[in-house]
Amino acid sequence: MDHAALTPAVSAPTTDRTFAFLVHPRAAVAPDMGRVWRPLGHVPEGTWQWAMRHVPIPPLRLATVYRPGLPPSHDTGHADLSHADSSHAGSSHVDPGDVDPSRAHPEQAANRPLEVGPDPTHTLAGHVLVVPVGAKQLLAEPRRWVRGKIEEAIDQAERLGASIVGLGALTAPVTGAGRLLRPRPGVSFTTGNAYTALLTHEALHRLLPAARGGHVAVIGATGSVGSCVVRLLADEPVGGDLTLIAREPRRLETLAGEVRELNPALGVRTATDLAAARDADIVVVLTSATDALLRSEHLAPGAVVLDDTQPRNTDLALATERPDVLVVDGGVANVSGLEIHGDIGLPRGLAYACLCETMLMAFDEIPGDATGPADVAHARRLRTAARRFAHLGFHLADPALSFGRPVPWPGGVAPWPDGAAPSPTRSDAFSRATTTRLQPGTPTLPDRARARLGEAVA
Repeated sequence: MDHAALTPAVSAPTTDRTFAFLVHPRAAVAPDMGRVWRPLGHVPEGTWQWAMRHVPIPPLRLATVYRPGLPPSHDTGHADLSHADSSHAGSSHVDPGDVDPSRAHPEQAANRPLEVGPDPTHTLAGHVLVVPVGAKQLLAEPRRWVRGKIEEAIDQAERLGASIVGLGALTAPVTGAGRLLRPRPGVSFTTGNAYTALLTHEALHRLLPAARGGHVAVIGATGSVGSCVVRLLADEPVGGDLTLIAREPRRLETLAGEVRELNPALGVRTATDLAAARDADIVVVLTSATDALLRSEHLAPGAVVLDDTQPRNTDLALATERPDVLVVDGGVANVSGLEIHGDIGLPRGLAYACLCETMLMAFDEIPGDATGPADVAHARRLRTAARRFAHLGFHLADPALSFGRPVPWPGGVAPWPDGAAPSPTRSDAFSRATTTRLQPGTPTLPDRARARLGEAVA
């Protein structure tokens, strides 16, 4: 039994800068609290909802992250520990509730939380802490109370020695993208949104071979991540048409005007209704709701969806109602060079992009806060940092995930460790897609969606 979340930090040598990353339970609280400590998952949901509001539950440790020493090519002066064993890297099992808990992928059997001690050559890098407030409470309860719970978790992060704190999932939007938090000398904050935007942009390029055309719709276009993705698309387009979808027409038009100025050749339109997504070949979801927003009626035949939200904002019924639609879970990176002791809800060796940004800012000693709207210049700084720490991973997860289950990227293009993805022609990409194959019997996607990953898979 792993009691790490309920006990003091494991003694280990530390790097120059350590981090803490804040998460919270999603709409269903009990399963996520069970990741902290298994018996907590058996507490009835109603009891959790009441207790989180009325009982002073402290922040809890979900996971601890360790990193090996840096390779000799790195110029920081750290010892060469690049030979250190990282075979235990990563976190625990795939989120099993997304489709059918009884049909867990066989890989999950090996994805139990690690209970062994860290490799003696590894150093403590940081912690993942749980703010004990559910997703619906974060959005519905008084903001002062919500921010107080988040500040308590930051207090815990300071006690653990963190010099940078990442705001995961809804902890970013409910704190005004970090701008409403109390300043703390010696502690920087990041929303993780810039690296999320960067990986989203790269994922859109890699999904293009599976799409029927190049019309991209961005839902949540004026948000922190969404606006950064849109600006990246203006500079490095995925297709020729772009639909921006958000609630506020004035902000939408301002952003659209900026895109038209940056790239006059790009066809840009705006909409405040999700129905506009039905015209798109690729739909990226970047909203901050607690429940599913994007449903079957919003999607064109054969659409490709990139869901970059936590909690998930795509309807789980898409997996069965729309076998023609390919849904890919966005914002997931490979971090196989790190050890993550604990269950962060992803297969071993993977992490969410917002957590990766927090780690990169700590490892590369990037100064200052990354709060407010995600910044393109900061995203590119993080791309450079990811190249520097490519020996630890920090590239798109390969294979990708769809509703928590592994699927190959269209075209089977391997990740480029320097972050500079190739720009193949569509004919080349489709040619490579025909060589991609899934293992027989792999429980991933409905037949027609799988077939679109390569003509030879069926």
